[in-house]
Amino acid sequence: QVQLVESGGGLVQPGGSLRLSCATGPFLDVNYEIGWFRQAPGKEREGVSCIKFSDGSTYYEDSVKGRFTISRDNAKNTVYLQMNSLKPEDTAVYYCAAVRTLGSTCPIMAYEYATWGQGTQVTVSS
Repeated sequence: QVQLVESGGGLVQPGGSLRLSCATGPFLDVNYEIGWFRQAPGKEREGVSCIKFSDGSTYYEDSVKGRFTISRDNAKNTVYLQMNSLKPEDTAVYYCAAVRTLGSTCPIMAYEYATWGQGTQVTVSS
């Protein structure tokens, strides 16, 4: 049973940094992908970044390129989202999600993911 648990959210000033963690447990094999999504009040859930376990390839949504970095620690069964140079528009609930596919790239649409964490709030404000 795949279960995902996010942590690391909080309140940070503009320009600051946060590192989100997604504990995935030991059951994800090399054909899994993990995606990070966010949802602001009144807005649809949007894909931020994703990583393929098979080859480590990654994807970033344009608004976070150069600021966010997704990574994986196999020993800790954890996927991270390092967020730097945070902006007020990054404020949202952030979710990690998992799906097992054989695609050539990791999916970035929410409907493509099967398992979701509970979310962690990120607030960027002075």
